[in-house]
Amino acid sequence: MPSIVPSLPRGYRSRPAGAHDIQSIRALVTACEREVYGCVRSDAGAVAADLARPGLVPASDTVLVHDRAGRLAARAWVDRRSEVDVHPEHRGRGLGAALLDWTQARARQAGADRIVQTVPDADSGAVALLRSRGYQPLVTAWLLEFAMPVEPSVPEPPTGVVVRPFRAGDGPATHVLVQDAFDEWQERRQAYEEWATHTVERAAFAPAQSPLALADGQLVGAALALDVPGTGEGCIEQVAVRHDHRGRGIARLLLRHTFRAFHRAGRPSCTLWTHSDTGALDLYQRVGMTIRHSSTVFHKDLRA
Repeated sequence: MPSIVPSLPRGYRSRPAGAHDIQSIRALVTACEREVYGCVRSDAGAVAADLARPGLVPASDTVLVHDRAGRLAARAWVDRRSEVDVHPEHRGRGLGAALLDWTQARARQAGADRIVQTVPDADSGAVALLRSRGYQPLVTAWLLEFAMPVEPSVPEPPTGVVVRPFRAGDGPATHVLVQDAFDEWQERRQAYEEWATHTVERAAFAPAQSPLALADGQLVGAALALDVPGTGEGCIEQVAVRHDHRGRGIARLLLRHTFRAFHRAGRPSCTLWTHSDTGALDLYQRVGMTIRHSSTVFHKDLRA
């Protein structure tokens, strides 16, 4: 099946992405993040994990767009989800529209029933473009933060619960815990390799700031954290508590352990993404986290 090539404005050319492009893609993504958020959120590990998504074939499912000088101006990928990023210096020239059309065409070619993309609410141009192409809101995502001008306190654990940092060898059990906990809202379970690439095998993974909760020697809770270079703050990637141990304050306990560990590492704040399907926003706000930014997950039915 021939690869679909985006229809680009004059002066731009495209090609698929490869592993050798990770650093340049990261520079593009962080430039977009600074424009919208005012700070960096991503590292090279996040870019590499996206390119390694199971089922994603870089030759047909990714596009890099360069200008006449050979500088990376935009990129896109599609595989169940999709992402489109256009460098702030190249916006308003039709690149976003061209790549959005490409993601839809490629998704249809691959036989997908729908396509999904997350866009920051502050990026009004991108939101308007998606809506003009028939995308509809699916869920709301929030970036929460916990400011730490002083060292956070940590409550006593529930009876029988012990908290310790993540250790080498904890990956498989933590993977099962997270997948079981997320089954209630995620579309599919992630295989260990896919999950680990985004979490415990990333260079930014922070085991000392990633507490685990155990009861009778069994893993019942986990908070997995990242220390992404250039951000100056801690990041909680995932929080999960085993179903039969919920309501005991374990999630709050793990969060406070992570906050304190990052404060002691010199990080003045800690962030976490959540979305409306998880039902966890109230929990995080009760712990003292506040909303910094919001995004919307849009979707489009491709069967029409």
